[in-house]
Amino acid sequence: MSDRAKLKFFQVMAFVVGVALLVLTTHMVLRYGFQNHALDWWAMPHGFLYMIYLVSVALLGFALRWEIGPMVLVMLAGCVPFLSFWVEHRVTRMARAQIEARESGAGVRV
Repeated sequence: MSDRAKLKFFQVMAFVVGVALLVLTTHMVLRYGFQNHALDWWAMPHGFLYMIYLVSVALLGFALRWEIGPMVLVMLAGCVPFLSFWVEHRVTRMARAQIEARESGAGVRV
C-alpha cells in the first residue's frame, strides 16, 4: 500500500470515526438524559470503527516514521467529539508535505 493510499485510508477513517463519535454522544444524551434506548446498539459498531481508525493511524505513522508520542495523540483524538475532524486536517497537511518531500527525493522531514 502506498503512502498516499495510507493517507487516504486515514482521512476516511478519521471522518467516519468523527461521525460515529457524534452518534455515540447522541446515544449517551438520549440514554442518560431521556431514558431513550433507541441507539443502545451503537456502542459496539463504534468500538469496531475506532479500532480500524487506530490501524489507519498506525499504518500512516509507521510509514512516515512518526515518533510514538504524536502517533498516540492522533489516536486519542478519535475519543473527543469534533477533535478528529481538526486533527485529520492538520495531519493530512503534514503527511502530504512529508510524502511530497519523500517523492521529490529531498528526504526532508516535516
